Amino acid sequence: MTSRLSSSDPSGAVNSRAPRRRTVVKAAAAGAVLAAPLAAALPARAAEAPAFLHGVASGDPLPDGVLLWTRVTPTSAAIPGSGIGPDTEVGWTVARDKAFTTIVAKGSLTATAASDHTVKADIRGLEPATDYWFRFSAGGTDSLVAHTRTTPAADASVAGLRFGVVSCANWEAGYFSAYRHLAARGDLDAWLHLGDYIYEYKSGEYGTRGTVVRPHSPAGEILTLADYRTRHGRYKTDPDLQALHHKAPVVAIWDDHEFADNAWSGGAVNHTEGAEGTWTARQAAAKQAYFEWMPVRPAIEGTTYRRLRFGKLADLSLLDLRSFRSQQASTASGSVDDPDRTITGRAQLDWLKSGLKASDTTWRLVGNSVMISPFAVGSLSADLLKPLAKLLGLPGEGIALNTDQWDGYTDDRRELLAHLRSNAIRNTVFLTGDIHMAWANDVPVDAGTYPLSPSAATEFVVTSMTSDNLDDIVKVPEGVVSAIASPVIRAANRHVHWVDTDRHGYGVLDITATRAQMDYYVISDRTNPNATSSWTRSYRTPNGSQKVERTYDPV
Repeated sequence: MTSRLSSSDPSGAVNSRAPRRRTVVKAAAAGAVLAAPLAAALPARAAEAPAFLHGVASGDPLPDGVLLWTRVTPTSAAIPGSGIGPDTEVGWTVARDKAFTTIVAKGSLTATAASDHTVKADIRGLEPATDYWFRFSAGGTDSLVAHTRTTPAADASVAGLRFGVVSCANWEAGYFSAYRHLAARGDLDAWLHLGDYIYEYKSGEYGTRGTVVRPHSPAGEILTLADYRTRHGRYKTDPDLQALHHKAPVVAIWDDHEFADNAWSGGAVNHTEGAEGTWTARQAAAKQAYFEWMPVRPAIEGTTYRRLRFGKLADLSLLDLRSFRSQQASTASGSVDDPDRTITGRAQLDWLKSGLKASDTTWRLVGNSVMISPFAVGSLSADLLKPLAKLLGLPGEGIALNTDQWDGYTDDRRELLAHLRSNAIRNTVFLTGDIHMAWANDVPVDAGTYPLSPSAATEFVVTSMTSDNLDDIVKVPEGVVSAIASPVIRAANRHVHWVDTDRHGYGVLDITATRAQMDYYVISDRTNPNATSSWTRSYRTPNGSQKVERTYDPV
């Protein structure tokens, strides 16, 4: 049995879609760690005894293990981002039952200010496809008990798998009811977070239809390691998020807002070099805080690209589409077709291609933070194109593409899809977030000639949990924009089977040997902490088809 404490970013770094505006924050204010905003991240019940105020979590399950996470608050002053607080021994225990009558593993770690008092225990020696319960303890205080599950053995025949799928959780735009409804299911093998787990904006800059539903902390745009830690800590106080982390392991990748809007390898739209420090320092701080606060096991140092296997039924390749990408194309930075520009980086694209080719599972799932399917937006009328451009962060002078997604890096996409076709790689399903809309797409080799052109894969895109979508930007009732825009989008993009531009929610992906099915659920009101959930649509990819079809019942 092994365990480890993650105390810094794996790369060795130490402290160091919305409007396209730039709000310049004075460097002195950006670097300050103010007592009031940090204190706001701590619930009032904190006491001098150690407390587990941010819940517990598990992630990246394996056939013989899982990664366990928590954050201990050793004293009331040792709040996230404070950089203070005593070293604290944190014990962990894993059992086969919720009552902990059959303990299978236990150990301890030391939480320190150097890791913001977060700890990770990378457990091994467990049984495959098995339910476990775990808890942490410190100074006589026990955390809540949480459930996790290991994956099937690599050579196991698996009848089915079920995953929750979410993205784009903006704290100030509403409550995280989607997490609560997924937690209530009790039937998930794991849940996938496809990016934008946190948002970097200053308070009031990116709420719901221009209104802050609940203020985040710190109040300013997050720039420093202390800022990113504080924001992660704020998110982890959400009861619905805690509930889902307590019920099933998470498999997470980042997108741009874990750093800054429209991030790329050398900067971001929402970053002003100099006035907001250097991008190198900001990116390192964001990565360090992410790996401290998330139950993610980086297989490649400093990135989130890695691969998990679920028996002989499916493997899941998880991408990092921010660390290596070239700057988004514009009139100043080059063509979307430039072969020297990349969204994946050479090493990651080769890793993905080789993994898909070598896979011997029935299904090849790809966790993908931005849409890979082509999307021609220029067919929309001006009254729809303008708010869509605002949502996607398109240049004001107008480019009829979302250059932040794979449409802006067509050489990488062409190479990947050609690889799937030339090697007869079947049953590849991209699982995507980011765009704040729900989609069900074929992924054509040549969109311009589709459906005469073959489809190389399929794609299920989940909408945002709370972040503004198209109806929110134009401030009309839900459903109005989608009723107008959806037929126009589908007419210009014949590989798109369905798009809902307006609603918030989540997905449930169900995999069997015969099909991969995505059930789309919507939340009644993101501004209501007691919002209800309802099923709205389902689409599936039959085994061997490389195409999406509608089905009329959820799993």
